[in-house]
Amino acid sequence: MTTRRDFLTALSATVSAAAAIGGLIPAGAALAANARFGIVGDDFVLDGKPIHLMAGEMHYPRIPRALWRDRLKKMKALGLNTLCTYVFWNAHERRKGEYDFSGNLDLAAWVKMAQEEGLWVLLRPGPYSCGEWDSGGYPGWFLNDPDIKPRSLDPRYMQPSGEWMKRIGQEVAHLEIDKGGPILMTQVENEYGSYGNDLVYMRAVKDQVRAAGFDGMLYTVDGAAVLQNGALPELFNGINFGTHDKAKNEFAAYDKFKTGGPRMCTELWGGWFDHYGEMHSSMPIPPLIESLQWMLDNKISISFYMLHGGTSFGFDAGANFDKNTKTYQPDISSYDYDAMLDEAGRPTPKYEAAKVLFQKYLPAERFTAMPEPEKAINIKRFRLNEAAPLSQLLGKPVSAAQPRTLEQLDQPHGIMIYRHKAMTALKGALSFGEVRDYAMVSVGGVPAGTLDRRYHETSLDITARKGEVVEVLVDTMGRINYGDQIGKDQKGLIGEVKLGDATLNGWAHYSLPLDDVSALTFARRHVDGPAFYRGHFEVTEVGYSFLDLRGWGKGYVWVNGHNLGRYWSVGPQHAVFVPAPYLKAGLNEVIVLDLHEGAERSLAGGKNQIWDRPGLVEL
Repeated sequence: MTTRRDFLTALSATVSAAAAIGGLIPAGAALAANARFGIVGDDFVLDGKPIHLMAGEMHYPRIPRALWRDRLKKMKALGLNTLCTYVFWNAHERRKGEYDFSGNLDLAAWVKMAQEEGLWVLLRPGPYSCGEWDSGGYPGWFLNDPDIKPRSLDPRYMQPSGEWMKRIGQEVAHLEIDKGGPILMTQVENEYGSYGNDLVYMRAVKDQVRAAGFDGMLYTVDGAAVLQNGALPELFNGINFGTHDKAKNEFAAYDKFKTGGPRMCTELWGGWFDHYGEMHSSMPIPPLIESLQWMLDNKISISFYMLHGGTSFGFDAGANFDKNTKTYQPDISSYDYDAMLDEAGRPTPKYEAAKVLFQKYLPAERFTAMPEPEKAINIKRFRLNEAAPLSQLLGKPVSAAQPRTLEQLDQPHGIMIYRHKAMTALKGALSFGEVRDYAMVSVGGVPAGTLDRRYHETSLDITARKGEVVEVLVDTMGRINYGDQIGKDQKGLIGEVKLGDATLNGWAHYSLPLDDVSALTFARRHVDGPAFYRGHFEVTEVGYSFLDLRGWGKGYVWVNGHNLGRYWSVGPQHAVFVPAPYLKAGLNEVIVLDLHEGAERSLAGGKNQIWDRPGLVEL
């Protein structure tokens, strides 16, 4: 029988050996007399026994709090034993110094609930997170200056990020495993090897995590091909890859970096995310099962990314930037991810196939009971026959010679309206340095055209009489969350405005963050141009649904005050998810902001998302 003293003696011997091969254990983390979790040889060890981590990734802001437990129970029912979760900085500190860890952002409650459901936790606090989340988790106020160098030793970056890390520590550092909580490991940075190769910076981030009170085991994650750029060898290092890659080949590359210690795929991509204007992504099941089987046969720990994606509600979806074509690629609000559990939390064929495989490897008691299925409801088609103009939400303007960005005006997201009153007659090409991200231009209240960043559109011809107002409404999409454009995606009109070769000075700025639409006054009226539309529907029982936006243009949807996210007719998403907790038996209110005029203003709810898919049309 192995005693506690025998375990600690073996652990100490492993630490000595680790020093010779680059370090398998974080210094001091697994040596304390009360240490419960660590590494011995090629194994993770919990309470003196090897443990095989089988994790799934879920993000608490993407799941209504009332549904957290349902999703965690479905994780357990698959045989998994660990929750992996990001912490998105900008979800908690949208404005500098104003922290929110309440309600759906109660990180500590999320971690504790995982523990209540018998799950361990891998914590990914950033400060950079990626996750197809706006700016990878960085607040707009933090990177309001494109000269700040994110993910570097730039003190303008390191000081605020260190302060943020300490704030996370106040919330959950006391929930590490040696302190009675479920957190086994805390991640340092995130996939840094895909961005840079400064290990001095990485160690500085590690020091910030330690200073925040995380005394337990730390780890890094990277792609195998760039592992040496970002992995700190003195920590545990995981690798991320998709089922289109061969797990065997990925770990063969890993073995060249570190020959000993446990192995873990910290993100196994069995699905993928979606950009506006593309077909819905889907990945086949057989490569997923093949990857899982090989890793199980080789005792490699696993984390599904995503087990359940959920929804990027409100303004939280991010964006990519194709560095070859210099093309902006905004993410849709659905984070379905073609995952094991779909956007509504329903098990998919991938979930069932993985469970069949796991039952060949795991004892029966690992597979706990599934919770009762949630009810899906249809909502009969109803009209939104009341309208309100955007002008009702316009406050006092800010004037400047040239347009300012949202960040410069301390606006985290939403719409900015820029207005210029023509002092003389204007005729020619109205051009901007860049439009971020979608602009609607009008002259004297008459539409002149639209400019779409995805197509590199920056100019259009206008004619204005003296005294007429040139208006540019800019709708912002997600900030870039991956690659070398992180921190350089400030929103609004960028650069000088010109008419032909002449600079056009004198702009009024009207902020529309759209955080609160309760002040709108609706009436049965016609509104020219962008407008809010309101309607009501009744349900006799509560359940989840998907509101069908086909026939609408581009904008946002609120149900009973909850911002469900963006919609856009370019697809691939043509419905918005309405979680059951956001509905009530009886009368429910829907408000839709549509930037485009249309003849039909009605909605209906169905039981499934409506996708553009290759070779498939869902009705």
